Formats: sequence, C-alpha cells, structure tokens
Amino acid sequence: TGKHVVVIGGGDTGSDCVGTSVRQKAASITQIELLPKAPGERTEQMPWPLYPRLFRFSTSQAEGCTMDFNILSKSFIKNAENKVTGINCVRIKWEEKSPGVLGGFQEIPGSEFVLKADMVLLAMGFLGPEQNGILKELGLQTDKRSNVQTDNRYETSQKGIFSAGDMRRGQSLVVWAIAEGRECARAVDEYLMQKPSRLNAISKSLCEY
Repeated sequence: TGKHVVVIGGGDTGSDCVGTSVRQKAASITQIELLPKAPGERTEQMPWPLYPRLFRFSTSQAEGCTMDFNILSKSFIKNAENKVTGINCVRIKWEEKSPGVLGGFQEIPGSEFVLKADMVLLAMGFLGPEQNGILKELGLQTDKRSNVQTDNRYETSQKGIFSAGDMRRGQSLVVWAIAEGRECARAVDEYLMQKPSRLNAISKSLCEY
C-alpha cells in the first residue's frame, strides 16, 4: 500500500503484476517494456494463419498504470538501507533486419532518466536456467536449448543430481512442473533407497514428451 511500483515486462505476467499492485493500492504503477509497442492489427508481416503479435490492453492495465515501450532498465538505485528507490533507464531504438523482424538495438544518447520505485517486479519471461552458477559449479551438461540434460529418470550428467520442471524441459506450464516434480521425487526415492519406490508411477515417462 502506498508504494511506487515499477513492473519490468509487458506480457501476461506483467499484466498480472499490474492488477495485483492496483488491488494493493499502490501509489503509482509504471510498466516498462524493452520491445516496441506491437501494432493494433495484423500487418503484412503477420498474415493469417500465423499467430499475430498484437498490442492487447488488458483489464489489469485498464485498472490504472502508465505504460512505456522501448525502455532499457540499466541499474537499480538504492538508499543507505539497501532498499530500492529507483531505476536508471534509457530509451532505445530498434533496428530491423527485415520488415517486421527486429535486429539489435541502440541506446538513444541523452535519453537517460530515472523511474521512482519502492518496489520492482520482474516479469521478463523465462530465458532458461542461469548458466553461471550452480550448473557450472556442478559441471552439469545442458541441451541445445541450454536446459539441464537428464536421462529418462531425471538424473543429470552427474550421478545423484536430479532435475525437473522448467530447469529440465524449458519454459512450460505449472502442471508440467508439478507432474515432473512428483516423478522426479519418485526417481530420487528409488536412487536413495535402492529399491522400487512406493510412490505411484504414471504409465509413461514424462521425459518422453
């Protein structure tokens, strides 16, 4: 209540963050997006039956927030108590590799500004497991999508280390994470106890999907 909230990310999760902030009576809500604002209708680059990337003003955003596009957040500003007080941002300009296809972007000189923020909500999407951390320290092999590689019993390239859910299969639905977590727990149980688990198994390994 009474906080200045900044939501980084313009997708569905960002929209949920906006709606929650409204209901929690935030003093202000600003939603920023790195990408340009999508068109309101199909273009020549989005012919039917391709799924169109269109700008959709959600009900959460309609409840009240300021939206801004082509914004790169560069760093947080903190006070003496290590609490966030703002975000250093800069406006960017995208280059097109071809009509409707974005390439890289450039920062616009002199466009730097600061967003006041008591709370920052990150809704930038799942880009895969962090590579420079536990994966590197444990020497775990990854697949071509940078997800942790496992066998059909969720065991990684290192004996006794298991992986499931988004870490193993990539961005997916929570129901997959729940199902894989149960199956992975069963595999861990059998690994530790060295005998068939008493946990119920599904008829087919989820690793095959």
